[in-house]
Parts: sequence; structure tokens; C-alpha cells
Amino acid sequence: MSSVLGGTLPLDLDPQQLLADAAAILDQATERFMSGVGAPSAVTKGHNDFATEFDFELERTISAELAQRTQIAVHGEEFGGPDLTEGTVWVVDPIDGTYNYSAGLPIAGMLLALVHDGRPVLGLTWLPLSGLNYQGFVGGGLVCNGKPMPQLAPRKLSEAMLAFGAFNIASRGRYPGAYRVEMLGELSRRTSRLRLFGSTGFDLALTAGGQLDGSVTFGHHAWDNAGGAALVLAAGGQISDIEGRPWSVTSPSIVAASPGVHDELIELIGRLGDPGAFEPPKEKYT
Repeated sequence: MSSVLGGTLPLDLDPQQLLADAAAILDQATERFMSGVGAPSAVTKGHNDFATEFDFELERTISAELAQRTQIAVHGEEFGGPDLTEGTVWVVDPIDGTYNYSAGLPIAGMLLALVHDGRPVLGLTWLPLSGLNYQGFVGGGLVCNGKPMPQLAPRKLSEAMLAFGAFNIASRGRYPGAYRVEMLGELSRRTSRLRLFGSTGFDLALTAGGQLDGSVTFGHHAWDNAGGAALVLAAGGQISDIEGRPWSVTSPSIVAASPGVHDELIELIGRLGDPGAFEPPKEKYT
């Protein structure tokens, strides 16, 4: 099954120095992040989605520091930025797991990624509420809380613990709720354990760190996925979209897992068939 290698930086950019600069910026932002836990919604962004004032404040601060220190353009969740499919660009999610964060649930974090021509190069996931900081670059290994982590060993799906993305049985779109529920049921029969944490960054970071053996994410936003994608690749894991195609910032979803587990996941998901065939009748959920 397909899994993409990460992007390659221009020769004049040092991934170790970029990681050090980015880590220092996230360290500086941590106290402010912690002070905002429980912050209410400030701006509604769509159905059941919102941003707090801390999202905007942290993105401004982190983006300005990144641009100044590295001279590389920044694209953020709240304020946008340059095209992520061309050149070298930072991607920032100031608060991933915003619903958790606003509710005071300690599963949320700050996400950073560097992408080149749409491919993940390096990533950082700071999870202050869990006491975990992950950083790494493709080909350079994974570090958690300053300690180099071992490369992910091959695993079997039957012994795996997986994180599963959000779903609502009545939801529509590319991966309708009925399709997600069917997938959840099949995974429940084939895996050791399933977990729903409500934070893509958390899911992907713990997959890279080996606390989880894989994760399935239905969202397509680069700010949610790119940093964790880089971490999983740095740790020797595999990534693709749900259909098994190589992952990039334009992908509609992401499946990340340890070697072995990834291929089994993609095979199982493929047997479910076309996601669109699971679209529920409108009248059923009115």
C-alpha cells in the first residue's frame, strides 16, 4: 500500500536549527496556552466549530516569531497564508482540540509543521496539558521531551490500539457518518482497542511515539494533519489518505500507523467500498 516519503528541504535550510527555533517559540507560548484552558467560544466558524480568543492571540504570536526567526512564510488556521503546495511554508494550528480546550478537557495542544511543495518535512506537537512535547523531521528521527525515541516496530492490526476520528451518524460530505460508523464497527472486530480523543494532533503524535499503533482521521486541513504526518514519518511509520494514496497537504484524510498495521488498515478500509454509497436518506435523520 502507498505511503509517502516526506519533502526535501532546500540545501540552505538546516532542519535541526529550524526545529530548535520552533521549539523555543512553542516553549515561550506554553504559559499563555495553559492560562487559556476553559476559554469560551469567541468566533463561530461553522457547524459545531469555533475559535477562542486564545486561538487568534497564539497564532499571531507564534506566526510572527516564526517568520522573524526563520525568514520562512507562515500559513495559520485562523489567518491563512501562502499556498501550501509550493515552496517551503510553516503551518500553524495554535490550539488543536479546541472543543476539548474550551471544555477544560486536557487533550489539546499546539501544532507546527514545515512543508515543502506540499509534503511534510518536520513537525512539532506540544501537548502541555499531557506533559508531552514531540518534535522530529523526516529522516532525522523523533524526539519526545528531549529524549530520542526508537523507530516504530512492525505490528499487527489484531494487537493494535487505534485512535479514530470524529463522526456523527447524520453527517454527510466525502466520508458520511454511516460510512464512518461502519468502519468503526469493522475496526472494533479487528483491533485490540479503539480510542476517540477529539484531537488530531494528539492522535498523530501518540501514533508517532508508539503509545498508539495508528490513527484514522477524516479531516483534510493541513494545519491539523501536517505536523503529525511529519512526526509519524520521522518515527518510521507510514501515512496515506483513507484510500491508500500518498499523503500531501491536499489529501482529504489521513491514515497513520506503524509498519504492518498501516497496510492492514488500508486493506480493511478498502473492503468497505465507496464512502458515498453509505450516504443516509435525508428523511431518516430529520
